[in-house]
Amino acid sequence: MNICMMTNTYLPHVGGVARSVSTFAEEYVKRKHDVLVVAPSFDGKPLPKKAEAIVERVAAIQNFNGSDFSVRLPLATVLSPRIDEFEADIVHAHHPFLLGDTALRIGTSKNVPIIFTHHTKYEDYTHYVPFASPTLREFAINLSTHFANLCDGVIAPSESIAQLIASRGVQVPIKVVPTGIDVESFAQGNRERFRKKFRLRDDHFVVGHVGRLAPEKNLEYLAEAVALFLKETVDASFLVVGCGPAEDLLKSIFQKHGVSDRLILAGKQTGPALAAAYRAMDVFAFASKSETQGMVLAEAMAAKLPVVALDASGVREVVRHRQNGYLLAEDASAARFAQALHRLADNDDLRSGFSREAFKTANSFSRGHCAELALGFYEETLRATRRERLLNELNPWGVMLERLALEWNLIAEKAQSVVEAVTAVSEQKAS
Repeated sequence: MNICMMTNTYLPHVGGVARSVSTFAEEYVKRKHDVLVVAPSFDGKPLPKKAEAIVERVAAIQNFNGSDFSVRLPLATVLSPRIDEFEADIVHAHHPFLLGDTALRIGTSKNVPIIFTHHTKYEDYTHYVPFASPTLREFAINLSTHFANLCDGVIAPSESIAQLIASRGVQVPIKVVPTGIDVESFAQGNRERFRKKFRLRDDHFVVGHVGRLAPEKNLEYLAEAVALFLKETVDASFLVVGCGPAEDLLKSIFQKHGVSDRLILAGKQTGPALAAAYRAMDVFAFASKSETQGMVLAEAMAAKLPVVALDASGVREVVRHRQNGYLLAEDASAARFAQALHRLADNDDLRSGFSREAFKTANSFSRGHCAELALGFYEETLRATRRERLLNELNPWGVMLERLALEWNLIAEKAQSVVEAVTAVSEQKAS
């Protein structure tokens, strides 16, 4: 099968979507499928030649609005002969805008099905856009819903997101497919080497966190909770793997509580170094409410870590309360979160039991299994749309009309999203 994947974020950018796309791409290639990943150019360390060989980079504005995202330039993909010549059997969009619109155009022009992965709750990311407002949040919700309905099928990374987008009006087939992880690699991370690098004794208790240091990750709450725990636990530290605009916020909170010397900022880690970082931890702490899957939770559990997290979409599918960790109420206080960390720090047997269950949970998220689920959905969609595509091939005039209809739908989609957003916000204010 020839699979064209179109994404606004990809390696070397570090983030959930970039890692998800690269994981699936690697698994597809292993299974002898031809893959073309279309993504913006990014500043950073170049990928190995073999990894970059399947990527078609398009010109983009770097560090959009002060973020670490790239935004592709208009018409950038139109100028790519490689995209035009790639005989895709399926086009897989990973965003509902920018290269998402391009995915719809390419899928329509090539007369192939279009799949969309609803990776995240886009309304939680509107702070990256100038003039963020409640209306913009509503617009993001409506835009992603209308976009999904222009596709032939939607992948949701968790059951929570599948239920959410269905309730918002997504009517095309929805398939739950988590992003898979390399369980064995995370289980075999070199704990000793990583701890030695940061001068941590083997019996020193380490609370860990991995992810982009960004506002939508609820890091202010997490920092308060962990700092409270550290104030009462002398022989413990907080190991944070990742980078981003919220780094200074973390530092200021730990300084306020007088525990800044026990905040370890390890920066961005990948590959064996990331696996070693997970294994260097004793418990994983997570407070984000904006996840669709919480891939780092599965990675942490593959490293045999119990988790303390807040009950939210994408989290409740992984964390099972009092089995592989503590799943606290979404509105739990920072003190309550710190208390859960204390329970695990003070009880080796409890922590060991949670650790065993965590590893069992991780095995259900293996990357091979998840890739097979996605490929199966591709095949289902190809079968379901075969008659329509055959008619299009027999009727070139119909294809032209379909392209015109798509362009109109893209315009109408955005206009309708604006109207619905303004109406929704107006009704909220009136009530």
